[in-house]
Amino acid sequence: MDPEITSLAQGGGATLVTLMATDAWQAAREGFVQLWRRMQPNRAEAISAELDAGHAEVAAAVVVDDQGVLSEVRAEWQGRLRRLLVGRPEAVAELRRLLDEIAPLALAGVPAVTQRAIASGHARIYQAGRDQHITEQ
Repeated sequence: MDPEITSLAQGGGATLVTLMATDAWQAAREGFVQLWRRMQPNRAEAISAELDAGHAEVAAAVVVDDQGVLSEVRAEWQGRLRRLLVGRPEAVAELRRLLDEIAPLALAGVPAVTQRAIASGHARIYQAGRDQHITEQ
């Protein structure tokens, strides 16, 4: 299997599922439906319905923080994208263009975090972007 296609499909699926849980969902949805319309027009309506079903699953999973469902939906879309790219190699450039366009939307709702610390003497500084467990005594 072509590692480039696999990597692109993984990134595309991850970006798509991330955007399913944001305000940018409609723009992402439309982009993916258009991709299928151009590459596999006979599948576009089914893909549209599958995107809506995936969006509903992701929205419900986010509410209860069900990482298992999110992983499943992500894997499903990664597989769909990989099959599309393998079957229609010209879709590689199209998917890259789409991801370049919509990937920044996935980060739009993520606040920037800047950490700064100054230590002196024998001080220790511990910083983390998430959970932190310090076990020293």
